[in-house]
Amino acid sequence: MSAVIGLRLADGRDVVVKVRPDAPRVAVCIEVQRRLFQAGYPCPEPLTGAAPFGGDIATAEVYVPGGAVLPSADRAASVFAEAFAWLIRLAPSPAEMPALGPAPSWAAWNHAGGGLWPRSEDSDVDLDKVSGAEWIDDAGRRARDRLRIGGSGAVLGHCDWLAGNLRWSEDALLVVHDWDSVTADSEDVLVGFAAALYSTVDADKPATVEDTRRFLVAYGRARGRDLSADELQRAWAAGVWTRAYDAKFQHAAGLPVTSLSENEAGERLRRVGICSTEIGGGRVSDPG
Repeated sequence: MSAVIGLRLADGRDVVVKVRPDAPRVAVCIEVQRRLFQAGYPCPEPLTGAAPFGGDIATAEVYVPGGAVLPSADRAASVFAEAFAWLIRLAPSPAEMPALGPAPSWAAWNHAGGGLWPRSEDSDVDLDKVSGAEWIDDAGRRARDRLRIGGSGAVLGHCDWLAGNLRWSEDALLVVHDWDSVTADSEDVLVGFAAALYSTVDADKPATVEDTRRFLVAYGRARGRDLSADELQRAWAAGVWTRAYDAKFQHAAGLPVTSLSENEAGERLRRVGICSTEIGGGRVSDPG
């Protein structure tokens, strides 16, 4: 999706240059990153806006080295959630920024296309035409249908809260990377993505059902107000949708489906308020 190059400038500064296809949303993402840095959030300082680079665009930011991929396991849910609540609190309002669409594919549950799945940025495969593993489509559809009900006004947040995009100094947040993943959505949806994607003991394995539950509790504590019953259901639904999208992409590519299992989809959908007999013919029992 992009080329990322580390450079040492003549004045000794270490910087990171990122080159990717031109898209209007990139300039907005960089401005959000700039405002968060100025507000004291631990993200790399942008050094440029989005500059033309051949047929693509490039941006540059300060290189922030070091840090651990994961905090301590017993504190992971709390510190990941606190870091996310801090980001949501400091981010500018969407009304202050130009339009920030379309969302990255793994967050585009409400995309403008006619099918269930949006097109991936790095593939021409139409996921809606890929057969097999129908339970993935079923989970994604049910999650999307729940997300279409309710929801609050949009906020700005980070929709790719993977362990690989954060670094820690013990349990203190050192830096958050990948600011092309800024998007606008309701708070419960963004929190649901984060709660489903972060890791606790292995950066290559996303949150378990229990990990997600702990994150959602910790997020409510960090923002000073527990998530309501409606917010919790929508957060669980958002997590199902993004994990199902990744699972569908893996299935289409002929890869092992590791982002979501049928059992775990059922357990997560039960938290949305959908009973197990409605999922995949009622074959779901234990959480993944």
